[in-house]
Amino acid sequence: MYPMKTTTLISAFALSSIAAGSAAAAPAPAPTPSAASGAAWDIVADLTTEVGPRLAGSDREAAARDWAVARLKAMGFANVRTEPFTIPGWVRGAETARLTAPYPQTLHITALGNSVPTPAGGLTAELVYFPTLDALKAAPDGSLKGKIAFVDHAMRANQDGSGYGPYGQVRRQGPAIASQKGAAAIVIRSVGTDSNRDPHTGGTTFPAGTPAIPAGAVSAPDAGLIARIAAGGKPMALNLVLEGHPQNDMPSGNVIADLPGRNPALPPILLGCHLDSWDLGTGAVDDGAGCAIITAAALRAQAGGRPLRTIRVLWAGSEELGGFGGAAYAKAHAAEPHALAMESDFGADRVWRLRTTMADANKPLADRLAAALGPMGIVRSGDRANGGTDVEPIIAAQKLAVIDLEQDGTRYFDLHHTPDDTLDKIDPAQLEQKVAAWTAVLKIVANEPGAITGGN
Repeated sequence: MYPMKTTTLISAFALSSIAAGSAAAAPAPAPTPSAASGAAWDIVADLTTEVGPRLAGSDREAAARDWAVARLKAMGFANVRTEPFTIPGWVRGAETARLTAPYPQTLHITALGNSVPTPAGGLTAELVYFPTLDALKAAPDGSLKGKIAFVDHAMRANQDGSGYGPYGQVRRQGPAIASQKGAAAIVIRSVGTDSNRDPHTGGTTFPAGTPAIPAGAVSAPDAGLIARIAAGGKPMALNLVLEGHPQNDMPSGNVIADLPGRNPALPPILLGCHLDSWDLGTGAVDDGAGCAIITAAALRAQAGGRPLRTIRVLWAGSEELGGFGGAAYAKAHAAEPHALAMESDFGADRVWRLRTTMADANKPLADRLAAALGPMGIVRSGDRANGGTDVEPIIAAQKLAVIDLEQDGTRYFDLHHTPDDTLDKIDPAQLEQKVAAWTAVLKIVANEPGAITGGN
């Protein structure tokens, strides 16, 4: 996803368990620096090769959890475990779209998660064009009865990825709005910035009382085709087959592991990513890279000896379908103190900006972070850090300090949720820069002896 989705989590370390002499009690020896050498590339390469796509609730997400436990243990992490939970999941099915009027054209389409299937044999209906989500909102109630809505938009690439918030509403809210207007189905321009023929999937939601309808996204070139035809004024019709469907009580889970610090009385640093992915690509940039980065940095921060504080990594499950892993972690670890959280969930390109949310008393700590990152070309922002989907629930519950290491998102939404989300899109040099930035931060915050608290 994206760091509306972009934060680093800090999980709570079970201090009470340590005191009770549980599995968390025996600190493992610090991994050697060589254990972190090339670790980020190896993690994301092996995860995408040996497991591949990891749709939430699927058998491949389960295989990824097993893979993650084995890999984290092999790298020297302690207290490695899976914390299972169930989700309202979604299963992909057959998906096709074809304009039948005024010109027969096959479109490249993908279903949106949480949508429902078309009737048996598909649906053929009038296609009604809306240039924006606001135009759909303005349609009279009932005006789309029996019709298929098409919603266009104009998302453009930018460094901070901020376009995803407003333009992503076409996917997040559009299907529910179309349903409320009486539509039989909806198709949207993919929420992305590329110009190839790969459609972008992603989740949508239907509020209570709003009937779920079939919902899909077409590639940018196909959306352009629809827009040109609409501009000509000729009526359009679409044959749509989307067989993806919701399925309740599907298995998922989080994978958690610790690098114990020298002082178990200090609340830990939580680093978050998500292990699940959409199923069109192999989940390399979203979010295999994030798990690789936080893990490699946690290992590299052990060079020269274990830090004061425990560093915990959270490889969250089922982020893409609704942030279920982050919510499950916050519920399971509500009673455990945490110091600070960070998340990596915005691909693998370089870090360019630092944001922090800390109490005024921690300003000297934030200043040290800015000074350490400045020589890497990473600038400081006055905006507040907010974490990402996988850590936001525990941040909110405990009012934690937060650090965001913001990445260059210029090309992220070319790949996001598409078949093109594969390992070859990761630049090893940019991946290494990100690991180095995270390591520099961890070397400071994990060795901070004083209280680390969130801002107001």
